[in-house]
Amino acid sequence: MAVWATAGASVVAFMGIGLVDPILPSIAKGLNASNSQVSLLFTSYFLITAVAMLVTGFVSSRIGGRKTLLVGLALVVVFAALSGTSSSVGELVGFRAGWGLGNALFVSTSLAVIVGAAAGGSAAAILLYESALGLGMACGPLLGAVLGDMKWRYPFFGTAVLMAIGFIAITVFLKEQPRPARRTALLDPVRALGHGGLASAAVAAFFYNYAFFTVLAFTPFVLNMSPYASGGVFFAWGVLLALFSVILAPRLQRRFGSLRVLGGSLLLLAADLVVLGYGDHTTAVVCTVLSGAFIGLNNTVFTELALGVSDAPRPVASAGYNFVRWFAAAAAPFLAPKIAEWTDLHIPFVIAALAAAIGAGIVAIRRRALTLRAEELEPRHATEDGVAVFEDR
Repeated sequence: MAVWATAGASVVAFMGIGLVDPILPSIAKGLNASNSQVSLLFTSYFLITAVAMLVTGFVSSRIGGRKTLLVGLALVVVFAALSGTSSSVGELVGFRAGWGLGNALFVSTSLAVIVGAAAGGSAAAILLYESALGLGMACGPLLGAVLGDMKWRYPFFGTAVLMAIGFIAITVFLKEQPRPARRTALLDPVRALGHGGLASAAVAAFFYNYAFFTVLAFTPFVLNMSPYASGGVFFAWGVLLALFSVILAPRLQRRFGSLRVLGGSLLLLAADLVVLGYGDHTTAVVCTVLSGAFIGLNNTVFTELALGVSDAPRPVASAGYNFVRWFAAAAAPFLAPKIAEWTDLHIPFVIAALAAAIGAGIVAIRRRALTLRAEELEPRHATEDGVAVFEDR
């Protein structure tokens, strides 16, 4: 029950990322704001998330995983509810920043808590976590569309209610997990980036995330659809993301190798973005949905690289990796509308495609650094779902 309670709350936490997608035009209209101003909802959220990655390990190693989860959930409940009361885009951007802090505390701790509490082994726990991520990314736009079609404020209140239920479930079912033997210092994640392989993975993921969040934050303005229609598009996008992340990525990795899958997927994402930018409306919808497949593959491989390419403790390596990559998630939603205002609607997608191609180039050039640690690992077994589990020799 502790695992399911944490996983359920994780679904809602990931829903919060794409929740505002279908209602971005409605928010802009309701608050008399420009596209670039409304896109700051993503920028403030992920900027705080990036910086908070330096704090999450410091906090959880001192107060424990359970309390860290509860603090994060409480912050999300408060700031999601406040977001629904906003009277200006400035207030909404500020409340989303507080939401980002709470989400960082929760998301960065939830995987470790699920692995620690699960009785079926780490492979099953990680699969459950990845499933929660995919389900949340798929359902967030759908919830935003259903509630946002009535009023743009309702998705924020709905998220606050769901996270409050998650808070109660974790309070009741999750016992405190053992604390790490050594407390994490604030700068440990930055020091971990001194490892060439982890730094390479983080920088490549930075460019990939710029492309990823151009799709997530800018495409709704280009599609210019009703909340329901936009929510349907991004629900299909999220379904592909979940399927390719949880089911197909492990199979492709076993057959072709992780770095070939990653490099090829980044190049396919780049091509997809160019077609999305220059195609007609129907083509843009199809390419938006299709990008979910490539994003799902990239998410899985990048996460595995971040956790396994260096000898740093997994929470520390993950924090350093996320600290770098989330800055791109903060930059893309702000820059894409600005670039469109300065040029035209095509150029933001060209730049996003270029970013994805640069990520693929880094993976190719730094291939040795990214495979060095992998050579020290060997498959132990594979689950029926094809998720390989590795252990040190």
